[in-house]
Parts: sequence; C-alpha cells; structure tokens
Amino acid sequence: MSISINGVELSDAEVENELPWHQDSDAPLHNAVMTRILRRVLLDEAQRLGMDTRNEEEAVSALLATQAPSPQPDDAACRRFYDANPGRFTAGGCVQAEHILFQVTPQVDLPALRLLAEDVLKQALQTPADFGRLARQYSNCPSAALDGSLGQVTMGSMVPEFERAIFAVQAGTVHPKLVHSRHGLHIVRVTHAVAGRLQPYEAVAQDIADVLQAMGRDTAWRQYIKILLAGARIEGIDLDVGMNQERVMAEEVHL
Repeated sequence: MSISINGVELSDAEVENELPWHQDSDAPLHNAVMTRILRRVLLDEAQRLGMDTRNEEEAVSALLATQAPSPQPDDAACRRFYDANPGRFTAGGCVQAEHILFQVTPQVDLPALRLLAEDVLKQALQTPADFGRLARQYSNCPSAALDGSLGQVTMGSMVPEFERAIFAVQAGTVHPKLVHSRHGLHIVRVTHAVAGRLQPYEAVAQDIADVLQAMGRDTAWRQYIKILLAGARIEGIDLDVGMNQERVMAEEVHL
C-alpha cells in the first residue's frame, strides 16, 4: 500500500534520496520514510502560511522559528541549572574506574539479562576483590580482558549518564545499583578519584543559556510537529512507532 500525506503520494524517489542520510541507524528505510513524512507535513504547513518552500531546509527552519519560538532563558533559570548540575561545570576531576557491561541489543532477553546483572552485582558488592574475575567472565566490553579497567576517566570523556554515575561513586567502592546507559547495564567500581574544581558561574553563564535555549527550542519544536502530525491526513503507515518516531523527529528539528 502506498503512503500519502495530505492526499499526495510519497514517491520512491523521495525515499531513495533520503535513505543515504540514515544508513547508520537501526532501521534506515523506516527512518527515511518517517523523515520524508515529517518534512512533507512541515512544508505543507509552510505553504499554507504563504512561505516560499523552494528551498526545503530554509522553509522548515523559517516555519519552526516563527511558529514555535522559544524564549531566551533568564539569569535566574541559568543559575538554577548551574546549582542543580555542579558536575557539569567541574573541571579537572578524574577517576580510575572499572566496569562490567551487560550489553543491551535488539535480540536480548532484557528481563533475563537484568536478573543476571543483578546477581553479578550482588557478588561484586559482597566480594569486591573478585571484580576483575567477574568482569572477565561476564562483561561484553573489550575492557573485560583488562579486568574491566577503563583506565583514568576525565569529565566529559564518557556518555553523560555513565559519567554521572562513576563520578558519584566513593573511591574504593562498587556502585550499589546497576548503572543504565545507552550501551546497556553496568556494574561500576571506582578505585581512585581526584576531585575537580567547580568553575565560577560567570565563566559558564553563556554556555548554560545556550544549552537551556536549545532545550526549550527542541521541546517547542517537537510539540509543534506533533500538533501538525495530528492534523495531517497520513495514509498507508502506522505512525505509532514509539521511540523510533521520537528519534527521527529529533533529527528533523535539527535541520
């Protein structure tokens, strides 16, 4: 069955032209189709508002900027963000860390993997000296060959969700809970830690303002796109695709 957006059929040529931009994703064809649907909905709205749509990127950017603006964060909001996230603004800190990774893949039995990870965590907490052996036996990371050692980890060198966890662990201890990251489930131990220095607010205020404005902009744009999708006539595809739709939408709003 063909796919149509507001009565216009999505052509194979459109999808083929879009496909190369999604080759590194988990579902290249699906994401290419979703991107073209989102783009067409946005361009249709731009045309309805009398905008020039000959350049798609410029038209979409102009539409989002005018119809879904985000306010500039004030100093109070920036200071609240600074106070709530000291780790993001601490320079020079580092830890000597080890981990055991239970990698999450599309084929994995997640409940069974979690039970295994919880059991191994219990062993690591009871007998920290066995951490290296447990890493060699269970970890899906190449660091398993090094007893799970990640070496010296500095702030900003790891994915944020993992980094927040390891810099919160007291030196010489195992994190009491599984650490969740985009790579899977981790058991983490920190052997040594060097405290960093909190940068003064004045030195990072503009960076915080930029981050908050980008966060507000993305939220506003996603909400606006959802409203347009809800009002569009889209046939031939089920748009209830969960996280895949969210990821493609995130790519679309960053034109």
